[in-house]
This record gives sequence, structure tokens and C-alpha cells, in this order.
Amino acid sequence: MEIFIHALKAVDPIEAVKRCLKVEGDDLTVNGKTYSLQDYGHIYVVGAGKAGASMALAVEAILGDRITKGVINVKYGYLSELKRVKLNEVGHPIPDEKGVSGSQEIAGLLERLGENDLVICLISGGGSALLPSPAEGITLEDKQKMTNLLLECGANINEINAIRKHISELKGGGLARLTYPSTLITLILSDVVGDPLDVIASGPTVPDKSTFGDCMAILKKYNLLEKVPQSIKGRIQRGVNGEIEETPKTGSPIFEKTQNVIIGSNIIAVKSAEQRARELGYNPLILSTSIEGETREVAKVHAAIAKEIVKTNHPIGPPACVISGGETTVTIRGKGLGGRNQEFVLASALDIQGLKDVVVLSGGTDGTDGPTDAAGAIADVDTVRRARELGLDANVYLEDNDSYHFFEKLEDLLITGPTNTNVMDLRLILVG
Repeated sequence: MEIFIHALKAVDPIEAVKRCLKVEGDDLTVNGKTYSLQDYGHIYVVGAGKAGASMALAVEAILGDRITKGVINVKYGYLSELKRVKLNEVGHPIPDEKGVSGSQEIAGLLERLGENDLVICLISGGGSALLPSPAEGITLEDKQKMTNLLLECGANINEINAIRKHISELKGGGLARLTYPSTLITLILSDVVGDPLDVIASGPTVPDKSTFGDCMAILKKYNLLEKVPQSIKGRIQRGVNGEIEETPKTGSPIFEKTQNVIIGSNIIAVKSAEQRARELGYNPLILSTSIEGETREVAKVHAAIAKEIVKTNHPIGPPACVISGGETTVTIRGKGLGGRNQEFVLASALDIQGLKDVVVLSGGTDGTDGPTDAAGAIADVDTVRRARELGLDANVYLEDNDSYHFFEKLEDLLITGPTNTNVMDLRLILVG
């Protein structure tokens, strides 16, 4: 827990914004690029994401009453006390009506801008679901069904966002198109493996690399063609046929006055965990910050590394702290409650039983894992045995994707509450 909390502090969005955004006199410097504030009639702040409130708090501290107005969509409960920027609490991971109305409010603000206005856009994890603006002919209910289908089939975040961008007005460069010809600065807290700008929050302010053709391939890959709403299937097919304009691509003039800056990412959290583990006397080993794939399979690999350390002292000797980041996926087969972090820990618990001195933690840096109030869970070599004594079969709970109720009964859920940041997941395994 101490290592995990230390890592969270390293990706605090307030500090991340302050490192990147500075004002001296009338000069605004953003990641080394300078703007004269005298050139702009108004400054507006918009955005979406779980860290939006904290990021806006930092921007207000830096720019103060220079800010004319602002609107940001955040997840329910992810709030801060702001003076110039309005926060809309909206649904995540499934978009809701408040998200639509909040997105319309943001779009309405941008549509009124002039060439000499400056927009600071704050984007963080969850921004895609928190900024729902269905394309013409598509309802919120259609988008909700589409999102559910993609989550349940095990599609990765890149695939999910490719489709989101092509059924939305604001994603995939749409927000930049609305902002043009104003100047646009976007500060981004990354929650996607590899930090691809066009995938984080579905890239509302950057050129989109994906196409309608990619979307059609994704629907075919997961056998969703007969399951998706007709409005979405029809739009994608029309896009493939060239009847609908593609999302803005590299070279479009709408991006001439834009600057996109990543201010925080998973590697910062992972390196902070490494530092704290070493201070606590462990031999830390960073596996990767790009871990993807089916959660249960990823858990097996991590458990295998723990077994190897116990057996042969490789790839590092105990006391060891194995650290990894990234974002796995869960193919939902059962009817239980949980998230990828809780499922990772449950699958790991089954694999490490019988070993000596092994503890596993996996948590979402945003404080929520799936549709639950837990960030993740913790297990050790006795977890399965303790569960059995309570009449709980770990295999049954895993097959029903019911990791939340399993760990709730054991009182081993990792509950942090909203962290107001989001840089994917952090997994820690202590050995010895």
C-alpha cells in the first residue's frame, strides 16, 4: 500500500500542470513554447477526464482571473472547488444524458470563439466516455449499447476509441475543428499504453489515424456486425463507402495553431514505485509499462515470475518488488461484479497459493476498477485457503467474473476513493 500511494502522489495532476504551465508577466510558457497573453482577447478552459477538476484547479492557480470562462466534464464525485471553471458531473464508463448535455455546453462555448481567443483544453483518462457527443442520427442509447458490446467482447482501448471517434462530433479531432481558428493548447494526462495522442480520450484535439475501414474491421473481428445498433453500423458503412467525411487527419489546417502536451503518464508512477520499493529495502524490477492482453493470462505470467524468484532467485533475488503498468482487458463470461485489477489479483491468488512470502496488489490509479468503488485488490499465498474456510471457491468466483464480492468477503479490496488522477494501472508483487 505504501508503494502504491507513493506512486499515486508522483502523478498528482496539480503538480503535473504546474511543471508544464508557467506565467511570467504577460508570457505564458507551455512545455518550452511561449505565448504572449497580450495577443488574446479571451482565455477559455474546457476538457474532460477523471483528473479534470484537479487540472483545472492548477490552471486557475496559474492564470487566475485572466480566465474568461470554462467548462469541464468529470466523473461523478471527482470534484474540486473552482472559481472560474464550471464542472459537469457525468457518467463513466457508460455515457449518460448529463454527459451529452455537458458536451453540448462545451461545444456551444467553442462555437462562439474568435480568431484571437485562446483555449486551454484539459484531457485525462476517462475523457472519451465523459465527452459523449453522438453524431447525427445516433442516439445516446445507441452509443451506450455500442460501448457495452465493446467492453464485454474484450476489445482493447485503441479499438474501442477508434469506433467512438467515428460516431462522435467531438472525438478524433472534432474538438480542434470546432475551436479553429482560435489557438488551442491541450494538456494531457495519459491513460493509454504508449501514450498515443490520437487514442487518449479518443484524441479530441489531434489528427486521427484510424478510419471507417478500421472500424468495420473491428466489428468483424469481434463478430459484432449483427449486434450493433443499425444507426452505428449504417454510419460506419457509409463512411467506408466515402459518403461521410473522415475524421481530421495530419496536415489539416485546423491543427496549425494547436499544441498537445503529455504532462503525466504511467512510467512516472512506475518509476516512483521503484524508488519507494528500493527505499523500503526491496530489489525492484520494472517489467514494462506497456502490459496489455487478457487479464487472466497476464496474471499467469506475473505469477510465473514470482515462482521463478522463489525457486531460483531469477530474474532478481528476494526481497523483490516486481512492478508493471499498462491496461489489460477482461472478456466477460459471467454475471458477477469486478474490474480488470480485481480479476488480475484473483487469478494471481490461484497461481501463487502454496508459495512462501508472496503478496500481489493491482490497482487503477484513478481509484476505480470497473463499475465498482474499489481501485483493485490485494492477495497473498493464503488468500485461496482463507476463502475456502469461509466457504468461497476462488475458481467459481473467477469464472463468474465476480472478483469484487470475493475480495469484499475477505476484506481485501483496495479502496482509495477518487484519486483525481488516471495513468492506467499499477501492479506490484512482493516476494520474500
